Amino acid sequence: MKSETILDANYHPVDDEPFMNDRQVMYFRRKLLDWKSDLVEDSKDTIEGMQDGARNIPDVADRASEETDRALELRTRDRQRKLVSKIDQALRRIDEGEFGYCSETGDPISLKRLDARPIATMSLEAQERHERKEKVHRNT
Repeated sequence: MKSETILDANYHPVDDEPFMNDRQVMYFRRKLLDWKSDLVEDSKDTIEGMQDGARNIPDVADRASEETDRALELRTRDRQRKLVSKIDQALRRIDEGEFGYCSETGDPISLKRLDARPIATMSLEAQERHERKEKVHRNT
């Protein structure tokens, strides 16, 4: 097993160090785990809020407004659930040594892109090609 590197809280990956070295891997793992933890905590708060909020509202307009708010909250939580799944996939890629590399080309994904979207599986160029191809197929 590799020795654990201590990661400075102020550390940010830079282009002039070896790509996906131990420090970068630890940085992205921590970033993903923190993000996942925040999402899970938000979900727990939503569930508790919905359980507490299950009340009888006599005014039809107020009840409709509350139901609309709940529907929006549930859609948001569903998107977050899907995001947690993508975070788990990124963590698996870290474990398998595939994190940070484009699934289309095998080339490194830019650190700037990974820092902004650590669940990215494609380089910006490959993602743009993919989206253009999707758009062409949608329009035909």
